[in-house]
Amino acid sequence: MTTIETKTGELGKIKKDDRKQLRTGFRLFCYVRPYWKELLAALVAMILVSLVNLAFPYLFGNYLIDQVLNVSGNLRLLNTIVIGVLFLAFFKGIFSYFQRYLTSYIGQRVVTNIREEVFQHLQRMSVGFLEAQRIGELIARITSDVEQIQTVVSSGAISVFSNSFMLVGIITAVLVINWRLALITLTVLPLIVYVVSKAGHRIRGISHRVQEKIADLTAVLQETFTGIRVVKAFTMEKHEAKRFARENEASFNANMKSAQALAFLTPIVDILYVVGLALVLWFGGMEVLRGRLTTGRLVTFFTYIGMLGTPITSLTNTINSFQQALAGADRLFQILDHEEDLKDKPKAIALPEIRGEVEFQKVSFGYRPGQEILSGINLRVAPGEIVALVGPSGAGKTSLVNLIPRFYVPTSGAVLVDGYDLREVKVSSLRRQIGLVPQETILFGVSIRENIAYGKPEATEEEIITAAMMANAHEFISALPEGYDTLAGERGSKLSGGQKQRIAIARALLRNPRILILDEATSALDTEAERLVQEALERLLKGRTTFIIAHRLSTVQGADKIVVLSRGKIVEVGTHEALLQANGLYAKMHGDGRMFKNDEEESDESNGSIN
Repeated sequence: MTTIETKTGELGKIKKDDRKQLRTGFRLFCYVRPYWKELLAALVAMILVSLVNLAFPYLFGNYLIDQVLNVSGNLRLLNTIVIGVLFLAFFKGIFSYFQRYLTSYIGQRVVTNIREEVFQHLQRMSVGFLEAQRIGELIARITSDVEQIQTVVSSGAISVFSNSFMLVGIITAVLVINWRLALITLTVLPLIVYVVSKAGHRIRGISHRVQEKIADLTAVLQETFTGIRVVKAFTMEKHEAKRFARENEASFNANMKSAQALAFLTPIVDILYVVGLALVLWFGGMEVLRGRLTTGRLVTFFTYIGMLGTPITSLTNTINSFQQALAGADRLFQILDHEEDLKDKPKAIALPEIRGEVEFQKVSFGYRPGQEILSGINLRVAPGEIVALVGPSGAGKTSLVNLIPRFYVPTSGAVLVDGYDLREVKVSSLRRQIGLVPQETILFGVSIRENIAYGKPEATEEEIITAAMMANAHEFISALPEGYDTLAGERGSKLSGGQKQRIAIARALLRNPRILILDEATSALDTEAERLVQEALERLLKGRTTFIIAHRLSTVQGADKIVVLSRGKIVEVGTHEALLQANGLYAKMHGDGRMFKNDEEESDESNGSIN
């Protein structure tokens, strides 16, 4: 009974896998469908190439051997045959060129479209979804998995048609030449088809594991090089080397299993093919000896049978490639099938120009169900107010401000801007009016000018320079060899921490937002640079609602309102003086120095130039 149940389960699984494979194949075909004209032209070229290939054996066997060499010795016919062969070869070259070019064009366009669609889909996903993924694995899916598809789409589909057409043409030709000999030969074909079909399922499963191991390897590389300072600071080079070696070895093993499956399949097909050829040799010779077949026709028959191996082998390799491509496509479609978790509602409205009032109404939030980071937050911030958020590490400060640009949505309660519930407005219209300077400064590997204008690409040179001057960045930028055209390097690697932070501030200022979020925005500046930036912020923040996550006393003291959080709840709200007099958590943190640094304690950072 157990055996029967197991076999039934396995059969059901195979059928389910077949259905999934068909769905994946159909979805890939949908990407090819817009290019049906190019595909049709490539198919026509392919048919013409195949017809020329099929004509060569007939010319040599039926005409050259039987009618010229064995019978007439007609020199004119010989010349005609040779000239005909040359013309056929010339036209075959032209048709082959168009076939290859068109198939490559279709493949490149399809792959480009898939890669762009996956990237755009990921761009629409929420911050929470992306932070839950391994960046290296996402990169592997967009690169390695797409490359698997590219090979098949660019040549695989046409290869299947071409080789199938050749196969049908060859079988028809050998049946016409001698049907008895053809039937004996073709008994081997069903065995080859069966072997290829059985091996295909196994190869696809192995290919899926190969792609997963490549993604794991890419993730290790990305994590190690991104956190290289931490690796070196904690002398973990050997640990990371072992981790990489472990994943590298796992990738090697997965690839070797794939190679083993392919290595096993090819000789099996070759052996079956040679068996068929040996049968043709024996029975064909007997037919000639009995006078039922001419020498030329036997040579033609042998030539066609010799040609039979090419489409069979090519179809075998193409089917294997299809299995690998479908494995990669499955992984890509897993991303595309993941619905946008923070997409706009169907009737979402565009948020008009705002004054900057922000209100939290009984807001609770957690990254995971049942684990609240924020609980029962009630807070109203008037337009133009500067609010400092303070509290112990893990109190929920960053989580709170992340709800304003709708990086996340509350699990209960609502966040309102100018009375609009953020769940009812279009995200793009909201975020266009918000500026953000994160604690971990993110710059892109483009010029400093482009980094400053990132949130406003149409900004003029004057606007960019003004924003840089306000952020106290113009002086050090001008001193660089290429000024504003200097490349910042990957993640701003060519700039010091203070320089990167000031460029990030200039980027936020250029956008002229109504709401500004500063996550310890001045933490990387030396005392003098911070003083100049604070003066600029005091002018520019007037009339703008500003949320500051700060640990420095000078930043907190200048705020209109200080919000103290502890364990996800607001425990105190007030000015610096009022909170000190209240003698609560804020006064305790201020008294024992657990949360605030004085300006004198900050290490000076020189305005260094490019490293």
